Amino acid sequence: MYKLNLFILKTTIALFTFFLSFSLLAQFQQEEIYFESANPFSLSDVILHLDELETQSVYGQLTLPIDSRNPQKKYPLVIGVAGSLGWRQHHKDYMKMYQDMGIATFELNSFKSRGITSTVGSQDQVTIAGIILDAYRALEKLAQHPNIDPEKVSITGWSLGGGVSLFSAWLPLKNAITTKYSFASHLAFYPPCFINPENLEFSQAPIHILIGEADNWTPAIPCKSLVNTIAGKANIDITIYPEAHHGFDSEAPVVRNENAYSFKDCLFDLTAEGDILMNYLKLPMDSPLMQKIGFLFCVERGVNIGGSPTARAQSMPFSAAFMEQTLKQ
Repeated sequence: MYKLNLFILKTTIALFTFFLSFSLLAQFQQEEIYFESANPFSLSDVILHLDELETQSVYGQLTLPIDSRNPQKKYPLVIGVAGSLGWRQHHKDYMKMYQDMGIATFELNSFKSRGITSTVGSQDQVTIAGIILDAYRALEKLAQHPNIDPEKVSITGWSLGGGVSLFSAWLPLKNAITTKYSFASHLAFYPPCFINPENLEFSQAPIHILIGEADNWTPAIPCKSLVNTIAGKANIDITIYPEAHHGFDSEAPVVRNENAYSFKDCLFDLTAEGDILMNYLKLPMDSPLMQKIGFLFCVERGVNIGGSPTARAQSMPFSAAFMEQTLKQ
């Protein structure tokens, strides 16, 4: 199990020094990258029926630091995945931080590619399964880029995107998509962890969850339980920020969103074939209708969302150190 506390202290000064020197040498080049994905609804669609799915064009924005002294240089990369509200300013703050560290970034636009702006209150227009497939198809595409190091690509995401970051490390799903490419690390912000997987095989790449103790959208307790369950099989850890809500790393105040689903009373079984089962009835939620029925057993409307200055001040240097350690060491 990797340890980051001492590493953060040791690298903070070094990172600031690097930022100053790097900014004098580097420029940033932006490219829109297009690739083919698909529209699975469930994880089982990917595991069992991937070849039968209709294709979907998806794009994202690659931001590449170009060193004037070495234009052929290959860079590590962070693929970022937004939450149910789409790309927000605090997501972009992390991506800019990584760019200033000399790391390329890719803002995955799974929503805009499908003409969607938000999935709050529905969670069925663009699913975690679909975005995980998008993320791996993006990885396959970007691995061919002359300035990207394919062995040094991490994935990070927030909320819905945090679920993508976390469960892209679940091997039954990952191996159904690709066995050639893997993420070097997975950094998940307040992901939906209320899943009890039958198959406990996860990637050996470092996985870290950052979540607020007071989160009532995607609660912390299932995340802690999941980490404890798979800790012996995966390189996974968790940081829980006291009194912090969903979106703790935002600079926005805490507000009530009455439309969003609260999953604080949910825990769904996940079969080895990728079916997420309803509580009690144990029927697969493999369509929008079945998912709505399944949510009736445990979901409530209304969550709190907003920033915690204390948690944000801790999560940003932690994230910088995590990427420094997993992508640049």
